[in-house]
Amino acid sequence: MRGELEDEDYAKILALKERLLQLNSRNLVKINHSVMELVSAKHLIQSGFEVEVEYDLDRVSCDVYAIKGYGSVIVEVETGFVPPEHAVDPLTYLRARIASKITRYSGFSNKFILATPPYYIIDVPSALTRPPRFRTDDEILEIKGLCDLYYTSPPVTIEEIRNARLHSIYTLDVDSVAVAEWEVNEYLEKNLLRSPPSVKFKTE
Repeated sequence: MRGELEDEDYAKILALKERLLQLNSRNLVKINHSVMELVSAKHLIQSGFEVEVEYDLDRVSCDVYAIKGYGSVIVEVETGFVPPEHAVDPLTYLRARIASKITRYSGFSNKFILATPPYYIIDVPSALTRPPRFRTDDEILEIKGLCDLYYTSPPVTIEEIRNARLHSIYTLDVDSVAVAEWEVNEYLEKNLLRSPPSVKFKTE
């Protein structure tokens, strides 16, 4: 990483690394997650953004927050980790977590990105791959029901779901410290044959 960055940009990475190490010493972040935050941060810094990690917003804390001029970007890292208590419903749990992240975070920035390693395939609800104006009421209620299975403090709102937007997906090659940015549907089509079947949540 050092050889690819100017001295000023490398100093920014070191400052972010130090913050993450401090949080790790307090058991607030995991090292594998933090490494992916730094890879994302490097990519954004090289693109001219000012970057913060574990950044507090109005009601939530996001993994990476970046600003350039009047534009802002949020990157949420998704590793595919499933806690033991969801060992018997991992697909539903992960799908709900993805939907919840898109819904909760995308309203706080001009661009919202999910970042993931190449070996994990993100399962994005199809309604959230389209612009909000193409989202039906039934799709919104289905996403609401899915998120409410696991996230109720506070629950996501209908309005948040209606306006949520996922702009792109990063795949993070940690070994090479490299980022590939994908348009959402291009990413999903590329991984379609490798992906498990999506969970269909039925509303009453």
